[in-house]
Amino acid sequence: MTFSDYIVPTAILIIIVIGLVKKTDIFDAFVKGAKDGFSTCVDILPSLVCLMTCIGMFKSVGGFDIISDVIRPITELFGFPKECTPLIFVRPMSGSGALSVYNSIITDYGADSFIGRVASVMMGSTETTFYTIAVYFGAVQIKKSRYAIPAALTGDMIGWIVSVIAVRLIF
Repeated sequence: MTFSDYIVPTAILIIIVIGLVKKTDIFDAFVKGAKDGFSTCVDILPSLVCLMTCIGMFKSVGGFDIISDVIRPITELFGFPKECTPLIFVRPMSGSGALSVYNSIITDYGADSFIGRVASVMMGSTETTFYTIAVYFGAVQIKKSRYAIPAALTGDMIGWIVSVIAVRLIF
């Protein structure tokens, strides 16, 4: 057994001990959390279905292929797979949409393919930039994002480029 085999059981044990020390009804807290999680899933389901439908329609009419062909000269400089190009456009806007595109890539090309690995690294190293900025800036009522969006998109672009480099170096 390795150290990682003990992480989840240790976390569960710590939660139980803290609950007992604070005299919290752990089961009721768990049930309440599960109920809140389920209601959140129900709340976002219509948006998720709509987003996945729109992305599927855009993909089926060749929208991603057109965009991929337009920026191909730039992406070829970095050895970026054409099949991962849709993630460049969807990931900054929607995590759910990006997950739908990612799922399609993994289904079509496999998780162990170069394309699948690049898509996986991209998903882990980039952010839903516009969503995050909208939520956090809106929460603190910032009206002007100033340099936040260009800086965040630059970080995303570096994540896209480095994802190809990392996959080539590691695999």
